[in-house]
Amino acid sequence: DLESHLRRCQQLSVTVLTDHQDLNNTELKTILNSTAPQQYRIRAKLRTYKPQKLYQSIKLHCSKCNSLQEVPDGDDFDFILQGSAVTAPNPELHNTSWYDSVMWTTQDQKQRKIAIHFVKHDEMLQQPEDTLLMIEGGTLKEVWKLTKRFKCVIPVRSTEDDLELLDLSAPFLLQGNIKYYGCKQCSTPKPIKSLSSVAAEQRPSWEPTEIAQVLGIELLQYVFIMKFTLVDGTGALNAYLFDY
Repeated sequence: DLESHLRRCQQLSVTVLTDHQDLNNTELKTILNSTAPQQYRIRAKLRTYKPQKLYQSIKLHCSKCNSLQEVPDGDDFDFILQGSAVTAPNPELHNTSWYDSVMWTTQDQKQRKIAIHFVKHDEMLQQPEDTLLMIEGGTLKEVWKLTKRFKCVIPVRSTEDDLELLDLSAPFLLQGNIKYYGCKQCSTPKPIKSLSSVAAEQRPSWEPTEIAQVLGIELLQYVFIMKFTLVDGTGALNAYLFDY
């Protein structure tokens, strides 16, 4: 795995880190005194790498404002879901021309009200593996159960006039085990009824990019970032890895 490979690189006295066989080796001191961009071949030792834990290398990147942010953990999402469950689903928003709604009350002490809205296509419900649904009042555990069976899940809450997305600290869409986030700075969330235009397509694919676009969300991309410090006795150079 990558982590043990990085440790081995640190233990070796010299490691070839780039592979431009047609170039001669250049000392780091020379590179540090040169203007970018240029291409070099180096022989150097890996002194340190960050982050030490590989899962910390995964960040969320906005290509519009170029911001980077940490991936929220499940506890943050659970907290937002609990907060949204305080507002009971608005029955006036149920069973519209483009989605069917089911509502029930949990049997526990809290007696939460949960509503699930199944988006229709040609006035018919699709197969579960092709279905987009919206859930109000669900817990994290309930949301994950739905993602195992249905193609897309969007957590929502009721207003007086329409369903709306939760705080953008939460994922606006879940597909399988992937959570999709929107940029708080660049997004201008639209009412959920904007999705009806996708439902009206000949074959709704429910692609995250299309869903984000119609909902006014600037989609954040998962990126892999690491920082390496390389040394060769003449100087130290920081190298950054950034990849989607």
